[in-house]
Amino acid sequence: MFRLHRQAADTDGEDYLESQRWWIYAILMCVGGFYGAFTYTIRGGVFCNAQTANFVLFAMAVGDAHVGRALYYLIPMSAYFLGAFLSETARTSLRWRMPIRWETILVGVEMGMVVFLGLLPESAPYQISQVAINFMCSMQYNTFRAAQGVPMATTFCTNHLRQTGIACCMALRTHEHQYVRRCLCHLGMLAVFTLGGVLSTVLCRRIQGRAIWVALVPLTVILMDLLHADLKQGTLPKGV
Repeated sequence: MFRLHRQAADTDGEDYLESQRWWIYAILMCVGGFYGAFTYTIRGGVFCNAQTANFVLFAMAVGDAHVGRALYYLIPMSAYFLGAFLSETARTSLRWRMPIRWETILVGVEMGMVVFLGLLPESAPYQISQVAINFMCSMQYNTFRAAQGVPMATTFCTNHLRQTGIACCMALRTHEHQYVRRCLCHLGMLAVFTLGGVLSTVLCRRIQGRAIWVALVPLTVILMDLLHADLKQGTLPKGV
């Protein structure tokens, strides 16, 4: 598979795709925190960025013999599965035959879904927002995988917290700058995720569902940057 980045430890970003820049991931993490607080605050009190909670609730419903409730949890789980399936299909085929890369297209699709969610009346079933964000977060998580060679997740924090611990341990053991820098990068991702959650909570309390439209601002910045990079680079050779 085509890669424009080096696997070396340097992080100057000169040979990386624009969609793999640190700042792109930082903005996506902030948006991920925004989504999490949005669904929890005003869309049913659940987190839709990942699926661990849904599997636990599904297992509990089965254990309590609540068949209807158990079947319900298959809906968001299926939406997450579908998001991963479709994004992987596009990522490994469509992306190489178009002048606009899949990552860019995904951000545009995500913006369209954000507009749709903001238009929903407050009386609409919470499940619409929950399933849409499940689907959206799955596609984003599967598409944006590494920031300048460092594995990343843009929609939840568990891996960042784990990687912070690992990098901190290695930094203390080896005294190498690369581990200090990696530790700070993951801490930064956790910080911007939290910032997104704080902003979402404040706005949701004031303007309800329309608060999600604020996510269009950072997503627009990313879309314009990626479009510029794609059009400047031109069409990639087939099979690269």
